Amino acid sequence: MDKTITKETGIRSKRRVRSGGRSANTARRGKELFKQSTWRLPVNYDPPIEPLLEEGVQAIHNGAMDILENIGIEFLNEESRTIFTQAGCRVDGTNVKMDREWVMEMVGKAPSQFTITPRNPDHELIVGGKYILFGNVSSPPNYHDLNIGKKVPGTREHCANLIRLSQYFNCIHLIGGYPVEPVDLHPSIRHLDVLFDKLTLSDKVAHAYSLGKERVEDVMEMVKIAGGLSEEEFQSKPHLYTNINSTSPLKHDHPMIDGCLRMIRRGQAVFVTPFTLAGAMAPVTITGAVTLSIAEALSAIALFQYVQPGCACVIGTFTSNVDMKSGAPAFGTPEYMRATQITGQMARFYDLPMRASAVCTANVPDGQSIWETSNSLWSAIQSGTNMVYHAAGWLEGGLIASPEKFIMDCEMLQMVQRYMEPEVWDASPDSIAVDAIREVGSTGHFFGIQHTQDRYESAFYQPFISDWRNFEAWEAAGGKWTPQRANQLFKDIIARFEAPPMAKDRLDALTDFVSRRKAEGGAPTDF
Repeated sequence: MDKTITKETGIRSKRRVRSGGRSANTARRGKELFKQSTWRLPVNYDPPIEPLLEEGVQAIHNGAMDILENIGIEFLNEESRTIFTQAGCRVDGTNVKMDREWVMEMVGKAPSQFTITPRNPDHELIVGGKYILFGNVSSPPNYHDLNIGKKVPGTREHCANLIRLSQYFNCIHLIGGYPVEPVDLHPSIRHLDVLFDKLTLSDKVAHAYSLGKERVEDVMEMVKIAGGLSEEEFQSKPHLYTNINSTSPLKHDHPMIDGCLRMIRRGQAVFVTPFTLAGAMAPVTITGAVTLSIAEALSAIALFQYVQPGCACVIGTFTSNVDMKSGAPAFGTPEYMRATQITGQMARFYDLPMRASAVCTANVPDGQSIWETSNSLWSAIQSGTNMVYHAAGWLEGGLIASPEKFIMDCEMLQMVQRYMEPEVWDASPDSIAVDAIREVGSTGHFFGIQHTQDRYESAFYQPFISDWRNFEAWEAAGGKWTPQRANQLFKDIIARFEAPPMAKDRLDALTDFVSRRKAEGGAPTDF
């Protein structure tokens, strides 16, 4: 476990972590297409919104503890049940009941802040505290762009292009599972090809799916090879992460728990994110759905902390509601926003880092997609979330990945990052600018004075896909709507993209590993 940042002090050690440099700020593209924000880890200085009074927080906590003590959680993983028995929990078949004192003791061992270091240490992440990080879309089975003009199954090429976008944009800090599921690759070897692409086309933090021991072990080994790490170095701190969902209500399946146990035993990070839909897999009331989500998450985190005290764990929220007319999930709703904010309160109560999402229900990159995503994104910001999953490229409730939506989302993410920069609300005498106001008086303007000239290039956010021209100028330039502009930029980025370098010996070792594991059959499947 990386103790660079301690739970007690929140203070970094003297080991310097680089925050920039050419390798961090660019994807080594030959010519910049636009001026984007520099690579940095945004800090959310705003106090979180807390809908609940203290009594409400206690009510949800007590409800979650009641569930864990008296109803129990189904753990389908046999090893986990053996561990729970050793810990003194009550195990009856697959049902596990655990005392609240034990749960809180275990959860208290989890760090409130930790690092994840990819092969490029300039892209090291700090998870926790006031940091807020953004990850790309993960796991849609389908793809849509304006050139194809319809929803199609994802391919390796689609997936690789979304990885390229993830590397290119500095506002994307980590790469989720498969940015789109490449269904043209057989499931037995899919993880090998995608992780090869992920580790060669990007040098940012990567993810492993907890879907069978082979996938988890293969991905850990590939990250180790790409980073040129010894086993001791690999286990010394997190270099990748996994994210699991409980099978709501009240169930954890076998492969996800198995994968997490394998990850924590080798020092890697785990995100536990129940997928609770109010009215379907959870109570129709939002506080009831959050209570269920908290119980499911804590049950797994307690297990992991018992097995590997101090391992890096994040509590996640994916609580929303269903459309009561169709039963379909809905995202970016008012209820989703409140659920995220409430979960943020609970995460702070347990002193755990938190994951949320920037998601929508819209089917295409239109106005609906943006207001729903904006609702989700701002609820994450307001909740004190530390990592925002699915922050770029998500459509159709997670069933479609879109490069145009990806780029439109990155505009929003860059705006959010600018919003968080302290110089925006700097209240020093120079920023209060009384002398400049005196110079202009009541009859002049501020365009030409030195105070403005010294700052005009950096004073305000400059968009890269938004069009700030008036209607006539926009029309004269072709009258392209935002998705059309995003589509053109997508094609330009892919055409000019240059992958970050990797040492030849590491690339050769990675290639050999993938070839060997394919020859061995990869991960077993039933087809």
